[in-house]
Formats: sequence, C-alpha cells, structure tokens
Amino acid sequence: MPAQPNYTAEMTALVVDQYTNGVPIEDISEMVTRSVRSVRSKLVREGVYVAAAKPTAAKRDNGPTKKELLNQLESVAPFPVDGFVGATKDAIKSLIAHFG
Repeated sequence: MPAQPNYTAEMTALVVDQYTNGVPIEDISEMVTRSVRSVRSKLVREGVYVAAAKPTAAKRDNGPTKKELLNQLESVAPFPVDGFVGATKDAIKSLIAHFG
C-alpha cells in the first residue's frame, strides 16, 4: 500500500492559489492545518515560493579611516607612527589633537 501524501491535489492547488494571490503563509497554514514550514516547503517544491528579501544594513560613515588618521598623525608627530596600527581611532585622534 503506497504512503498517503501529505497534500491532496486540491490542497496543493489551494495553497499555490492562495500564495500567488498574496495570502501570508501563516494564514494558508491555518487553512490547510499544516505547519508554516510544511506549507513553505510545499510552495518551494511547486516552484512558486519567493523568499522574502533580507534587510541590508545601511552603510554608515564613521569619518576618516584608520589609515587616513595614521597618515595625518605621521605629518604632525615627531616620531614614527608604525607602532600605532593597532590603536583605536579615538586614540589616534587624541594624538593628532595633542601634536597638531
């Protein structure tokens, strides 16, 4: 005896139709009494599921780069600045303010 499918042809048609008409997966899962994960998997197998776009972090401007700050420090400091590569930007800014 073959295994009983989780989704009948009618259920599959309903799930696909509802999804393509913009009904949220959560609501569809309640209609067919299946988990959200199950419905999503079915939509993927049917080739209609489109993953939601992940939000991207906004680029932020943190002022000059550490390299730019070290170049600036090099022009005002009476010593070599090679050892300050591991210093924080704030520490380098403080040195520039002190010698600048």
